[in-house]
Amino acid sequence: MDFGALLDEIRNDSDYAGQIAHVRQTGGLSPRLADLPAGLSAPVAEMLRGLGIERLYSHQAAAVAAALDGENVTTVSGTASGKTLTYLLPIVEAIHRRGTSRALLVYPTKALAQDQLRKLREFGAGRLFTAATYDGDTPSAQRRSIKQQAHVVLTNPDMLHLGILPYHHTWSDFLRNLSYVVLDEVHTYRGVFGAHTANVMRRLRRIAQHYGASPQFLCCSATIGNPRQLAETLTGLPCRLVDDDGAPKGRKWFVFWNPPIIEKLTGRRRSGNLEAADLMARLVRHGIRHLTFTLARSQAELILRYVRDRLQESGQADAVMAYRGGYLPAERREIERRLFSGELLGVTATTALELGVDIGGLDAVLMAGYPGSIASTWQQAGRAGRGQRDALAVLIGLSGPIHQYVVNNPDYLLEGRNEQVVLDPGNPLIRAGHLLCAAYELPLDARDKAFFGDDMEPTLQILADAGYLAHRSKWYWLDPEVYPAAEISIRSASGAAYSIVLSPSGDLLATMDAASAPRMVHPGAIYLHAGQTYRVDDLDVEKRIARVTPADVDYYTTPLTASEVRRLEVQEHSALRSGLRLELADVEVRTQVIGFNRIRQVTEQQLGSENLDLPADTYETVGVWLLPQPEALMGDTDSPLDLAGSLHALEHALIALLPLFVPCDPHDVGGVSSPLHPEVSGPAICIYDGYPGGVGLVRAAYERMVELLQAAANRLATCPCQEGCPGCIQQPSCGSMNRPLSKGGALALASHWLGSGATDATGEVHGG
Repeated sequence: MDFGALLDEIRNDSDYAGQIAHVRQTGGLSPRLADLPAGLSAPVAEMLRGLGIERLYSHQAAAVAAALDGENVTTVSGTASGKTLTYLLPIVEAIHRRGTSRALLVYPTKALAQDQLRKLREFGAGRLFTAATYDGDTPSAQRRSIKQQAHVVLTNPDMLHLGILPYHHTWSDFLRNLSYVVLDEVHTYRGVFGAHTANVMRRLRRIAQHYGASPQFLCCSATIGNPRQLAETLTGLPCRLVDDDGAPKGRKWFVFWNPPIIEKLTGRRRSGNLEAADLMARLVRHGIRHLTFTLARSQAELILRYVRDRLQESGQADAVMAYRGGYLPAERREIERRLFSGELLGVTATTALELGVDIGGLDAVLMAGYPGSIASTWQQAGRAGRGQRDALAVLIGLSGPIHQYVVNNPDYLLEGRNEQVVLDPGNPLIRAGHLLCAAYELPLDARDKAFFGDDMEPTLQILADAGYLAHRSKWYWLDPEVYPAAEISIRSASGAAYSIVLSPSGDLLATMDAASAPRMVHPGAIYLHAGQTYRVDDLDVEKRIARVTPADVDYYTTPLTASEVRRLEVQEHSALRSGLRLELADVEVRTQVIGFNRIRQVTEQQLGSENLDLPADTYETVGVWLLPQPEALMGDTDSPLDLAGSLHALEHALIALLPLFVPCDPHDVGGVSSPLHPEVSGPAICIYDGYPGGVGLVRAAYERMVELLQAAANRLATCPCQEGCPGCIQQPSCGSMNRPLSKGGALALASHWLGSGATDATGEVHGG
C-alpha cells in the first residue's frame, strides 16, 4: 500500500479540515546478524536451519548466549523483533540435554499465550517437546495431563496465583524439574498489577526452592526507561540486560492527527472518536487490515457503533468488531479467529491486543488517544508492518490535556526518552495478601525474608493478631477450608470482580473489575457490549452483580466523583524558591461516585446529569501536596487571582499530564484543591495515588514536579480556548462539574512557581 498516496487522498478530500498536524517517516533499517551461539547443540542448530534460520539477529544471539551461560536475562527490543527465540532456544536446548527439564512461560494475557503456543508448534512443540496453555479456559479434563506431561506450560500471572501455586503439590514433578521461567512483556507489569505479579514471582521462587529447583528467569520487554531495574524488581533477582536491537524495521508513516476546532470561543474540537470512525471506514473501504486502539472499553464500543453506521451503505458493517476485557472466553476466541484469518478488516481494541500477538497481515494502526506512555505508543504502532513491510500509524488527539500536549509536541514522542515503569512490591496491603497466600501454600519461617523482605515478620504478627495465622516455630495458615488467593484480584486492589447479568433472565453478559464497577455500571449507566447498548437497572454491591437490560438510546454516560483527603504523616518535603512547599505524605482518601452525566453520541453534547447515592470508599495511600506560601500566591498577572478556580484548574492540568512522566491510567491518581484546606489551614493542591497503600505513582510527581509544572504551563499557554476546555483544564469526571475553574489564574500560578527552580530545605537546587 502506498501510504503517501493515501495521505494525499485524505488531504484532497472535500471534508478534510487540516487534521494532519505532523507526519514523520521512521524505520527502513536493515537487520544486523550474528552467528548461532557456540553453546547450542548440533540438533537444536539443525532444527533452526530446517526452519531457514542460519543466523540470528544480534540481540537474539546475545540473549541466548547469556541464558546458556546460566544468567537471568532481560531482552529489550522492538515489536516483531524475534524475542520469542531469545527464550525458546535455551528452553529447547535444556530439554534436549535433559528430557525431564520443564519451563513455565508467563504472559500478561490469555490471547498472547494462545498466540505463543502457535509459534512454539513451529519450533518443534508436539515433535521435540510438548507444550500447552494452562489458564482459566483450559478444560478440566486436560489439566491433569498437562501437569504430568507438558515440558512447557504457558500461563498468566492470574492463573499462577490462583490455580497453580495453591495446588503446588499436584505440580511437584513439574516444579522439581523447572529450569526456566519466562516473563514476557514485562513493561506491562506496572502499578497494582506489577506489584501483585512481583509477589507472585517470589511465591513461585519459594515453592520451586521447596522442590529443589532454582529456575533462571528470561524476561522480555518493549523499550522502557528502566528495563533491568523493572525485571529485577519483578523477579527479585539480578538480570543481564540485552538491548542492542538488531532486527530489521520497515518504513512507517507516523501521523499526528488533531480533530478540528468546531467552537472557537471554547476551543471545543470534533470528537476524536468520530475521527477514528471516519478513518476506520476509509481503511475498510480500501481493504486495509488494521487495529484501532482505545483507552477504555466504552470508547472501543462507541467507535465500533460509529464505524458500523458509516459502513452500512457499503455492506461492510460486519467487517469490524470490538475486542476488550470483559467479553466471555468464547466471544474472545471467535473474534481472535476472525481477526487472524483476515475475515475482519478492522477491530477496535483496548490494550488486550497491544502485546506481542502476531496477527499477521496488518498494514495500519489507529490510536484513539495517547496510550499513556512512549513505550505503549510504539508497541501499539508496531502491531502493523511487521518485519520489513511498510505501515501506517495514526495517533488521534482526544480532547484531554495529555492528548493535546503530545499531538502539539510531536518531538516529545519521536525524540523523547522512554518513561520509567513504577511499581512497589512492598505495598503493605498487597504484600500482606501474598503472605497469607504463601502461608497457605507452605508455612513461613525466618528464611523466607529472602523472598518477602526484612519487614515480613512484623506483618505476619499483625495478620496473626487478626486471626488469620498461628505462630509456633513457623507461621501457619489457620483455616484449611478458606482459600486466600480467591479473595485477591491481582489486576486491582479492590477484590473480586463484578458480574454483569441480563435482566430478567440472569444470563451472564460480561465481567468487570471491582474498582471500575461503581464508575461504569452504577444505576442509570449506559453499558456498551459488542456494539449493543444496555441500561444498568441495579448495582448490588454486596453480591457484586450489575443487572442490565437492552436499551435503544443515543447517549452514553460518564461518572462524577468527589474526594476528601486527610494528611497523616509527612515522609519528605522540599520547596521552590518562589515559595511553593512540596510534601510527600501518607494520606487518607474518601472517594465516592456522586452522579453521572449523559452525553449524546456523535455530537458529544451534554444532555444533563443525575445524582447517585453509592457507598464511599475510604483508604490510606500516598499523596503529594503543593502548599503555596503567601509570596507564591500572587501569580504572574496584574489581575485579581481567583484562587479557588486557579488551584482547581491547575490540579486538573497536573493530574492529566502526569502520564508524561510515569506510565499510568486516567483513574490511577486523583486530586483535591482548596483555597483553605482544613488539613493545612491554607491553600493546597493534593494529588494522591488511587490505590490503597500507593504504588509509587505520586512519588514520581513529587520528584519531577518542576517538569510537571512546565508541561502544565505549556499546555495552558498553547491551548487555543479562551476560558478553559477539555483540552487543558476540564475533566469529565469532576464532582463539582468543573466549577470554579480559572485557566488564566492556573497559568499565572504555574509560571510564578517555576520562576527560580526547586530547592530543598537546605537551599540545594532540584530543578530549573
